[in-house]
Amino acid sequence: MLVAENTLLEALIKYFGYESFKGEQEAVIRNVLEGKNTFVIMPTGGGKSMCYQLPALMSEGTAIIISPLIALMKNQVDAIRGFNTDDGVAHFLNSSLTKIEIARVRKDMKAGKTKLLYVAPESLTKDENVKFLKEVNISFFAIDEAHCISEWGHDFRPEYRRLRPIIDLIGEFPVIALTATATEKVQADIQKNLGMMDAKVFKASFNRPNLYYEIRPKLNVLKEMIKFVKQHPGKSGIIYCLSRKKVEEVASTLSVNGIRALPYHAGLDAGTRASHQDKFLMEEIDVIVATIAFGMGIDKPDVRFVIHHDIPKVLKVIIRKQVVPVEMDVKGDV
Repeated sequence: MLVAENTLLEALIKYFGYESFKGEQEAVIRNVLEGKNTFVIMPTGGGKSMCYQLPALMSEGTAIIISPLIALMKNQVDAIRGFNTDDGVAHFLNSSLTKIEIARVRKDMKAGKTKLLYVAPESLTKDENVKFLKEVNISFFAIDEAHCISEWGHDFRPEYRRLRPIIDLIGEFPVIALTATATEKVQADIQKNLGMMDAKVFKASFNRPNLYYEIRPKLNVLKEMIKFVKQHPGKSGIIYCLSRKKVEEVASTLSVNGIRALPYHAGLDAGTRASHQDKFLMEEIDVIVATIAFGMGIDKPDVRFVIHHDIPKVLKVIIRKQVVPVEMDVKGDV
């Protein structure tokens, strides 16, 4: 699908209200629209989502977006629907849906309303979903957080390595893989596993001059966190903890001290997690206290601080461009 430069810009303005592309977005989008395999490595905030959202809206059929987190899917779908009058333009398909909701998703897709369908890798492998996807018009597949495919990536998900055979079972389609983190070894593993060694690779600079890192000793840590947050009134922030118990403890302590904070972890039911995420995105609270799963792909441009309460169980040290896991015995607070 060849697209003139002014047509692409018109589509950007029409669907999202932006008047210019960021970095290599335009080149990436053009490559996707031409039906070519594409590999995108961009830092957080680099505009990866636009690289598949705009071509999906411009193409015939539905783009299948494979995403690892239910929270991420909801965030992305809500954002797309915010730019459109018909909610059917974007859906997600995962274990949180009822049978009635799943039926509505399939009805909208068959009617040609849906341009983006977000699915979890586990959902994609279900026989009934594979059978259904064979019956609808698909434009391309997008694999978000593609580092999950690689055993050398920081968030390896075994089910991601089954994606290529499933895609082949559904049909022959171009693939765009996207990640914010990939060493050369991880990049090669992703391309090999997805059978897209021919993909054009777009790699943006990871230099972020606006970021500031600081390491502090853990002395009276809760008191110090409360002091820090109160020194930044009204600013959005995320506090990461290693355990669910610690998440609850920290969120409760912040709330008692007059800070608008809520917990987020896998032990909460799906409705509560979605509610807490929405309140954070809509600025009804200032701080979300969470396990490490929160934040992957969450689109909130005004996060002003991230605090890590605990050290990870596994540190990954970069030695001569290779990521080497360093096991640590972490007990309680460190």
